[in-house]
Amino acid sequence: MATDEGTSFGRRDPEALLRNIEAGERASRAGQLKVFLGYAPGVGKSFRLLDEGRRRHERGEDVVVAALQPGVQPEAARVIHDLELVPPREVDGVQVLDLDALIRRRPRVCLVDGLAYDNPPGARHARRYQDVEEMLEAGISVLTTIGLEYIAEQQDFVRQIAGHAPVQSVPQAFVSRADEVVVVDAPPEAGADPGRANELNALRQRALLLAAEVVDRQLEDYLRREGVRSSWGTQERILVCMTPRANAAKMLEAARRAVDRFHGELFAIYVVQPRLTEEDRMANERNAALAVAQGARLDVLDGRDPAATILGYATRHNVTQMFVGHTLKRTWAARLRSTPLDRLVREAEGIDVRVFPQ
Repeated sequence: MATDEGTSFGRRDPEALLRNIEAGERASRAGQLKVFLGYAPGVGKSFRLLDEGRRRHERGEDVVVAALQPGVQPEAARVIHDLELVPPREVDGVQVLDLDALIRRRPRVCLVDGLAYDNPPGARHARRYQDVEEMLEAGISVLTTIGLEYIAEQQDFVRQIAGHAPVQSVPQAFVSRADEVVVVDAPPEAGADPGRANELNALRQRALLLAAEVVDRQLEDYLRREGVRSSWGTQERILVCMTPRANAAKMLEAARRAVDRFHGELFAIYVVQPRLTEEDRMANERNAALAVAQGARLDVLDGRDPAATILGYATRHNVTQMFVGHTLKRTWAARLRSTPLDRLVREAEGIDVRVFPQ
C-alpha cells in the first residue's frame, strides 16, 4: 500500500529516507522550544515559566534567565532567586537580549519571559522571536511566554471578542513550530459577570485549539517520517462534496461554521461528470464560486469511479468529515442497488459522513 512519501510498508523511498535523516540531524542540533501560552492577561504564565526554570535548575540542568517582564510579581522573582541572569544589553535606551553573551555562555536552557517584543533599530534582529530563533539554531533550548492576543493570525479573533489587540505580534508559524505548547489556565474569577465569563471561555477554547494544532503537526510529522499515512488528527478537516443538484450553499455554510468553531480546514470538490447539461454546468460554476467565497480549498477531480475518487482525495488530505447531498426521491429500482452515497458511507473508514437531504 503506497504512502504519501511514495513508499510502501516493505520498501522505503531513498529520497524520503534522506529527508528523514536530514530532519533528524537538524532536530539533534537545534534547541527545543517550549511556549507557555496565556489566553488572557494575568493568568500566571510568567510564574509557570519561572517555576519550571527553577525546577529544572534543581534537577541539575544548566538554566539561565535572559529576559523578565517589566513589573514581574515579587513571588515570581523569588522563584528564580538562585538562577543565573544573563543581563540584557541596551540599544538606544531599550533593553534587548544579549545574543553574543548567551551564545558564548551556551546554557542548556534559557528563559525568555515575553516573546512578543519589537527590538529597536540597530539591534541584530527586528523582533525578539527572531533572537529566539538564533538561540535555537545555536543549540540552546528556550522556554518562553506569549499571550494569545500577540499571535498575529489570532488578533482579529481577539479583537472581535475583547474589543482590542496589541500592536506587537509574533507569526503563528513560529509558535506552531514549538516542541511543546502549554496553555496556562486561570482559576474562575469570583463574581465575574456572564459576559466576561463567556469572553474568557471563547479565548480559552481558541488557545486550546492552537495547542492541539501543535500536537497534530507533531503527530503528522512523526507518521510521515515513519512512512505511515494517517486519516485523522486533532484538527477538523471538512470536505464538501458538490454536485449540480446538491444544495451546496447549505452544506458550505454548515461546514464553514464547524471549521470556524474548531479552527479547522475546509475543502470543496466536485467530480467531473460526462454529458452535463448547460444548466448543470452553470450550477457547478455557481457552487465553485460559493466554495471560494467561503474560503474553501477548491479542487475539481476527474475519475471514472466518483466514490473511489472522492475517498482517495479524502484520505490524501486527512479529512475527518464529509458533507454530501442526497435526494430522498428514489425509485424502487434505485433502492435495490448500491449508490455512490452507500459506498461512501460504507467505505469511509475513520471519516464521518454527514448527509444533507435535497
